[in-house]
Amino acid sequence: MKSRFTAEEIRSFWTEQAVLHKQAPAASWSDVLVIEKEIAEIASRLHDGDRVLDVGCANGYSTACYAQQKKISIRGVDYIPEMITQAQERLKALAPGLPGTMEFDVGDITRLAEPADSYDKVIVTRVVINLPDWEKQCVALHELERVLRPGGTLLLSEATLQGWSKLNRFREEWGLPPIPMPPFNLYLDEDRVIREVSGRLRLCAVVNFASSYYVGTRVLKPLL
Repeated sequence: MKSRFTAEEIRSFWTEQAVLHKQAPAASWSDVLVIEKEIAEIASRLHDGDRVLDVGCANGYSTACYAQQKKISIRGVDYIPEMITQAQERLKALAPGLPGTMEFDVGDITRLAEPADSYDKVIVTRVVINLPDWEKQCVALHELERVLRPGGTLLLSEATLQGWSKLNRFREEWGLPPIPMPPFNLYLDEDRVIREVSGRLRLCAVVNFASSYYVGTRVLKPLL
């Protein structure tokens, strides 16, 4: 299975988002309420003193939220230079008041420039689904394993085939049409991901932090 967009088309799409939205959270997704729920869930798993890598940080909106809430050392990387330009502008404004440290750089999830075993927490939010095929997604997953220290935590927040299918089955019961997968995405098979990383990582929890919100906004609201 492959994305309907090529790698170049995906890159072009996110470059356009960076230019259009600048420092707004919508640069990474239009559903800002889910972004806020995502930030709250991930932030609850960060602790003072953590060394954190935020992979696919976009314009640094979420990264800055973590840095403002916890005394951490956090580094955000994204493969779209225009996103990092916006993130660095954000850093200039926030750096003096941060309890810890924050930095940004251009980086590719499939070949991270970070040393192995160097981060306590690695955050990945809606990034792996932007790779065009399963082979590249596997490369990315193993890169995330590589940079995580033994005993560290990978915080992966991605759209899954399972969640998408459940939501569309629920919509079908109420006579609503299915929500299509965006052409620039390739949703993950949750079970396949777990099997792929099981050699080095152990699953601690699966948290459906936005399931009620999706039912309300993608099923109940259209019916009303």
